[in-house]
Amino acid sequence: MMLYITNEQNYNHMKKTLLIVAALFFAFNLSLFAQAQNSGVTQTTQPASNNTQVDGDSIPIINVYEKIHITNKKPIPYVSMREADFLWSKDIWRILDLREKMNQALYYPIQPTGQRMNLFSLILHGIKEHNLKLYNPDEDNMFTTELLMTYDALIEKLGFEDVFGKIIPDGHLVKQYLVKEKWFFDKQHSTMSVRIQGLAPLKIYNETITDSDGNVTTLPEVQTEILCWIYFPEYRNLFAQYEIYNPHNDSQPTSFDDLFIQRRFASFISKETNVFNRYLSDYLMGEDVLHEADRIKMKLFEFEHDLWEY
Repeated sequence: MMLYITNEQNYNHMKKTLLIVAALFFAFNLSLFAQAQNSGVTQTTQPASNNTQVDGDSIPIINVYEKIHITNKKPIPYVSMREADFLWSKDIWRILDLREKMNQALYYPIQPTGQRMNLFSLILHGIKEHNLKLYNPDEDNMFTTELLMTYDALIEKLGFEDVFGKIIPDGHLVKQYLVKEKWFFDKQHSTMSVRIQGLAPLKIYNETITDSDGNVTTLPEVQTEILCWIYFPEYRNLFAQYEIYNPHNDSQPTSFDDLFIQRRFASFISKETNVFNRYLSDYLMGEDVLHEADRIKMKLFEFEHDLWEY
């Protein structure tokens, strides 16, 4: 009998507890509903839009997110080297042709578009805005004799025109670069490494002659002229802060510095240090130049490979 009374008391206690919880839940929802009515917002209405585009006003073009990765980027510093660490080294010159598909991101846009510009426009921007240096095109004085020339005289010589702060092609375009790099075997880290030392824009053009009657004739032979040299380490800070077009993903751009350091460009060898100081084209013609370039490339690969035993 006492067991039955105890169970009935427990049941009544649980029933009261459930009723109290239900009452509190109902009161809470009623309070929220009252607040929504006072604020003038219901489930079927939305707050007034602050979107100026909806209101018909013009708005600035902005990104969904603030792009700060490239603009605040610093180049990864080189590892310091000692002369004793250079077990072997070789200077190599390469031709980087902007007309190749892999290099088109260095050639376009022809005119600066927003923050994007091509490599040559970026170099001119560095000269004008950051007082970066150009060096004499003479290889005997490479990176030692500064090319003293005003900015306006420089772009006129290079075949460009500055119109309202934009570099406009006027005649000849820079379609190739000469890249000077040093390949070396680092004894300290037991690796073959390479560092770009300089870039030289090349003007590719057909020479014209004018006769006594004023008639202009364009010669069929293509001429190549080294315009100047830039010291690559001096430009790395600038190159690291400007993005280059990524054809695969707009939200993951890379910088000019990354492109060169990661060697994401197409090129072919035009010279290696030699006793005659000659380019391959000085003593070879046609496909023989490419075959010799491939031979030098393979020699660089085999040197590192032959240092190890398997």
